[in-house]
Amino acid sequence: MFKKLLIGVVVVVVGFFAVGFLLPSDFRVERSVLIEAPPEKVFPYVVNLREWRNWGVWFKRDPQMTTEYSGPEAQQGMKSQWTSETEGSGEMELVEVKPNRLIVYSLYFPEFDMGSTGEMRLQEEDGRTIVTWVDYGDVGDNPVNRYFALMMDSMIGPDFEVGLENLKMLAENGTI
Repeated sequence: MFKKLLIGVVVVVVGFFAVGFLLPSDFRVERSVLIEAPPEKVFPYVVNLREWRNWGVWFKRDPQMTTEYSGPEAQQGMKSQWTSETEGSGEMELVEVKPNRLIVYSLYFPEFDMGSTGEMRLQEEDGRTIVTWVDYGDVGDNPVNRYFALMMDSMIGPDFEVGLENLKMLAENGTI
């Protein structure tokens, strides 16, 4: 009986890892919102990483989060580094900025030795702004991380939705 149970556990573990190797290693999360304000009013909240504290979900969930900023303010090269007991620690750097249209950032989580690339795209439509927030990356060959890649949309997609709604309220009304 014990031998059959042991064989069963080994088969399940081997199966878990075998399936993990077959899963895709890349992920992509994307959400959008329509904001009743022109891009030049929305963009300052996006390009200045200090402003993310006013609309980002993670900062609201952990008011004790410590954040340090460096580099040129609200332009390519600006960096933020945060530490949080509940939300994790990480680093972000603006790697491309196109005023009132686009920011591209590099995101890194040292605790997991994982990173991704993100974009906030602003598209004007009749005096309003469609903001599209995208995050994508590759988790490599680790089969366990590939399960995380598979679940990434359901893990951070809802945070993107709430963050974009907060950004919308801030840009349209000046408050959340």
